[in-house]
Amino acid sequence: MADPAFAIELKGISKAFGPVQANKDINIAVPKGTIHGIIGENGAGKSTLMSILYGFYKADAGEIFINGRLTAIPDSQAAIRAGIGMVFQHFKLVQNFTVLENIILGAEDGPLLNTSLAKARKALADLSREYELDVDPDALVEDLSVGHQQRVEILKALYRQADILILDEPTGVLTPAEADHLFRILRGLKEQGKTVIIITHKLREIMEATDNVSVMRRGTMVGHVSTDETSPEALAEMMVGRKVLLHVDKGDAHAGETVLKVEDLRVRDDARVERLKGVSFELRAGEILGIAGVAGNGQSELLAALGGIQRATGKVTLKGADLPLSGAGANGRARRDAGIGHIPEDRQTLGLIMDFTAWENIAFGYHNEPKYQKNALVMDNAAIRADTEAKMATFDVRPPIPTLPAKSFSGGNQQKIVVAREMESDPDVLLIGQPTRGVDIGAIEFIHKQIIALRDAGKAILLVSVELDEIMSLSDRIAVMFDGRLMGFRDPASTNERELGLLMAGITGEAA
Repeated sequence: MADPAFAIELKGISKAFGPVQANKDINIAVPKGTIHGIIGENGAGKSTLMSILYGFYKADAGEIFINGRLTAIPDSQAAIRAGIGMVFQHFKLVQNFTVLENIILGAEDGPLLNTSLAKARKALADLSREYELDVDPDALVEDLSVGHQQRVEILKALYRQADILILDEPTGVLTPAEADHLFRILRGLKEQGKTVIIITHKLREIMEATDNVSVMRRGTMVGHVSTDETSPEALAEMMVGRKVLLHVDKGDAHAGETVLKVEDLRVRDDARVERLKGVSFELRAGEILGIAGVAGNGQSELLAALGGIQRATGKVTLKGADLPLSGAGANGRARRDAGIGHIPEDRQTLGLIMDFTAWENIAFGYHNEPKYQKNALVMDNAAIRADTEAKMATFDVRPPIPTLPAKSFSGGNQQKIVVAREMESDPDVLLIGQPTRGVDIGAIEFIHKQIIALRDAGKAILLVSVELDEIMSLSDRIAVMFDGRLMGFRDPASTNERELGLLMAGITGEAA
């Protein structure tokens, strides 16, 4: 019998996947009614540890205690019976079901759904009111924002009577405003006596939301600290095993000639709604132009149109030559051939084929390059694998196994594969969407350095990020998007978060 004051105690947990030791002799105790952070770099073993707790994996060794009692958790149903709920980084929702249908899925009272739906509707109303989890029970999940879909996942767990809630990278796909609302929800859960575990690598979230934090590094637990007795710098050093630069170290830009010129760019979606409304700007060699804005204000459409994967109107020139915005010449391959690289915002949909291996994903889009060809008919797979090994070493992809499918890597390591492929292709213009979304602190530092190095090598970089501090730290100029328009340009040295925040809300500024 363990200490009943702890909601969870894990003792001596170990788990290996073939030669990879994901968890090694892990010990952790989480007090009841607290918010506990578990942080570490991608590949540190955080998600594996929580997947063991939720019954997705079986530990090779060790014991699990829930509320002081030794508990066997062979599967997720056993975890739910033990009062554990989990919200995954990539949600487990049926997109064409309603919110209510998703809530009861797997927890029906019997073969007649009407009774289950009526019961769930009342419970959902009570939970929504109690925890500020406002969501329309009759809305289709596919019509909800990412933030509201996450609320549905939390409601699913609470409907199943979860007293312990695990959230894996909960803000990886949220806007700053949605993240702030999530933290309010978590504090409300804590006040009601729930125990919350946050798996993350974002130090701001840890400092803002947690009571205690445990730090993992390369499959081991390296320390437990009270949040109010530590600092971001100390946590970063524990995570990485060395001192980490938490700000971007860069010199002045030496911008050259205009490389990319965009005039009156417009995009309509499938419903003929205009999403990009006459955007115009110039991008010069040797500079980073940052696009700030709340997600959903046209940034995605801008990247897609420039990357050749979204039909548009207007005029775009690259080094003085017109780029097609529709028709046969408007595609990703033609853009790459012209010298435009693209790190897409959604790595799993646009950046990778999840069932294919890392070495196959490294070659995608560049498979016709001479270095990947054995002869006119056959690709040189050995050369691609060797190139992938080199890229994995340079970008610290973990585990460094080119033959693993992309879906076997953590979200951050999937991002590193995409970043490595596009940055190493030596483009003249690099379009970057959310470069560090779901990426750990050590990798963020590395990716930021690579972006600056590309700028210093004379490359033109268009950077889109919902992380305002990232935009302000990396950019040489900042443009703010609201409702499909550029609201104005600002110098990072003379602006501030308040001014940019007002522009992001469309409150001030003249459309540019």
